[in-house]
Amino acid sequence: MAKTIRALETEIEAIKRELVSLGDLRPGSLSQQYNVCGNPSCRCKGDPPHKHGPYYQLSFTRKGRSGTQFIKKQHVAMVRRQMKNYSRLRSLTDRWIELSAQLCQRKMERETG
Repeated sequence: MAKTIRALETEIEAIKRELVSLGDLRPGSLSQQYNVCGNPSCRCKGDPPHKHGPYYQLSFTRKGRSGTQFIKKQHVAMVRRQMKNYSRLRSLTDRWIELSAQLCQRKMERETG
């Protein structure tokens, strides 16, 4: 059954309230990097090699430009929360757009109906 205008407006208002409470936002994906240094006698050159790391790297695209940023280990949990908030922002805005399109359609039908 199609949602009423009031039900659509109520759901949109709930989305708006959740958007305001999201907190810090950060787009991107986080990866672990392991490196080999230039010291020929280092453990990273051993057999088997024991590479340096992990180092955490954030990869992101913003305004059509890609970038990377190293993240300190003590900040990884915070960055993951920020990324989760950003993902939630995207899903909420997508849902808002879907509901808004339905709402516009219902309002047009009411005017012509």
